[in-house]
Amino acid sequence: MVNKIIKLIDIYKDYNSELNLFSALNNINLEINKGDFISIVGKSGSGKSTLLNMMSAIDKPSSGQVLINDIDISQFKSDQLAAWRGHNIGLVFQFFQLIPTLTVLENIILPMDFCGVFARNERKVRARELLEMVELSAKENKFPAILSGGERQRVAIARSLANKPPIILADEPTGNLDSVTAHNIFQLFKSLNGQGQTIVVVSHDPVCQQFSNRTINIVDGIIKTDNTLGAGHV
Repeated sequence: MVNKIIKLIDIYKDYNSELNLFSALNNINLEINKGDFISIVGKSGSGKSTLLNMMSAIDKPSSGQVLINDIDISQFKSDQLAAWRGHNIGLVFQFFQLIPTLTVLENIILPMDFCGVFARNERKVRARELLEMVELSAKENKFPAILSGGERQRVAIARSLANKPPIILADEPTGNLDSVTAHNIFQLFKSLNGQGQTIVVVSHDPVCQQFSNRTINIVDGIIKTDNTLGAGHV
């Protein structure tokens, strides 16, 4: 039986402005299987980042249910959400969001300090394993400011994996990177997916679709198409 790791049921998301009511998501129903590599595409303002924010509980739906492993996260209180997210979701952002006053190694250790998945004496070992995976072991004592954009994104991906979350959600992770570096980042996501990680990426970059096994196209807050491409095709 296929494990539906993410389920969005009758999701609506409305925003009130001074002028009108804006509907960002309109009756979204979506199931994502454990081990999927999903690319979510669409024009700016189409609702794709809002959709990702529903999955991470960064934002809550106006109505509907968000189930992660059959747990309705849309009902969690803020303190419950923080703890749940730290154990279950790895987040990767366009602008990296590394702490500039911490070294590369310290940035990766930080989420471990919050969640307690690893004992204190195991955290540095875990962080170094992740740096080796993203081929940045030599940079562990460097500060983010001296790294290239691609290196900072690889650190951000390593940080997202710190607590071994089952799901990685990435919002425009290559938006500030050149095409070669972007290709390498998508290749890294594909490698992680091959190890069993469920990955959902919002991207304007059509290259992402070459690495994912399923592409969801959002238009005006509605899923326009949802195409499965098979078991990896790059």
